[in-house]
Amino acid sequence: MRPGYVSGPHSLKESINSGKLWKSVEREGLFMNLKKLFVLLAACVFATFALAGCGGSNSASSGSGSSAKVLKVGSSIDFAPFEFQDEGQKDYQGFDMDLIRAIGKEMGYEVEVQNIGFDGLIPALQAKNIDVIISGMTINDERKENVSFSDPYYQSGLTMVVRSDEQAIKSFQDLKGHKVAVQIGTTSAEAVKKLGGVEVKELNTPADCFMELKGHGVDAVVNDRPVNDYYITKSGETGVKALEEKLTAEDYGIALAKDNTELQSKINEALKKLKENGEYDKIYAKWFGGQK
Repeated sequence: MRPGYVSGPHSLKESINSGKLWKSVEREGLFMNLKKLFVLLAACVFATFALAGCGGSNSASSGSGSSAKVLKVGSSIDFAPFEFQDEGQKDYQGFDMDLIRAIGKEMGYEVEVQNIGFDGLIPALQAKNIDVIISGMTINDERKENVSFSDPYYQSGLTMVVRSDEQAIKSFQDLKGHKVAVQIGTTSAEAVKKLGGVEVKELNTPADCFMELKGHGVDAVVNDRPVNDYYITKSGETGVKALEEKLTAEDYGIALAKDNTELQSKINEALKKLKENGEYDKIYAKWFGGQK
């Protein structure tokens, strides 16, 4: 017999009478119940995390019911004063950036901006990598074949910048036989090509166009009026001048996927409210120096 082992009916009876056996059973039962409860709680926690992990995207295009709604915005951050990045600034700056953040706030969305080259914006939208485009994009029939647009939020027009000592070019008709720089994929490129007899040089950014003009690589730059005016004013450039003639009048819009009518309605409603409550005018005055 191993030491400590209790045997015999008298030992068992004494244990029962003394209540030691029942206490032991109660303790054992309590332990088992606690163990089962712990296992059940662990299973619930695991299930909760599993369900959270299965949640869908909370992008504006997904239609998810998640509380953290995000509007994914594509923009070519090289088009001051509409979208650009100042040295030392984390956030993108410009009229478009302030406006889309105000629209997102009105809609109850957080806004995330992705910097994408202008000619890659519509492909990114079609691939559903972004929800909307705001990038000084002109509303035209060709683009409407691939995307939908919000209501217009800004009216622009194409103007021309030449060197200060330029005497031969005084209007758009004078561009024939000359070299002109434009930003690739823009309506300025299309418009200048239609003039005929013009050598068009398509570059990545407006800044590249102005550098080409200063370096005598081209004779003129054609851009949206506010871009040309901003460049001359903010850079303090004295070697160039802007001509007053407008080649076209254009409306800018926010581009969306053609089938995303729900988001289109939300953006139009938010834009309408911003114009009614004066917030749009404040943003406009900040970047263009006056009430619209």
